[in-house]
Parts: sequence; structure tokens; C-alpha cells
Amino acid sequence: MKDLEKLEKLLHHWRTHNDEHAEVYREWAGKTSSLGREDLSTILSTLYSEAKKLDRLFKEAIGKVANR
Repeated sequence: MKDLEKLEKLLHHWRTHNDEHAEVYREWAGKTSSLGREDLSTILSTLYSEAKKLDRLFKEAIGKVANR
């Protein structure tokens, strides 16, 4: 059980960091757009979107671990 408890804590930690990183990607997408670098802005916007998809997977994994 200790490993599952540790995993649950790690998943919460990873999810938080993922959310933090996603917001930074979105911020930089705006900054690069303002600089006229739509090529970079598009990539960073995609990184943001993909990170938000990961959030759903983290929630699913947390739910499964919590149900042991």
C-alpha cells in the first residue's frame, strides 16, 4: 500500500506542476505573438493544449489510485 500512497502524492504533485507549466506556455504564446512570432506562438499554444489534455489523464490516474 505504501507505493500506491506514494504514487497518489506524486500524481497530485505532477498534476500541479503540469498546470503551472501549461500557464507558462500560454503566457509565452501571448508574448511571442506580440513579437510577431506566430510560428512560436502556435507551438506554445499547442503545448498548452496538450498539457491540459494531460490534466485529464492525471485526474483519471488519481481517481484509480484513490479507489485502490
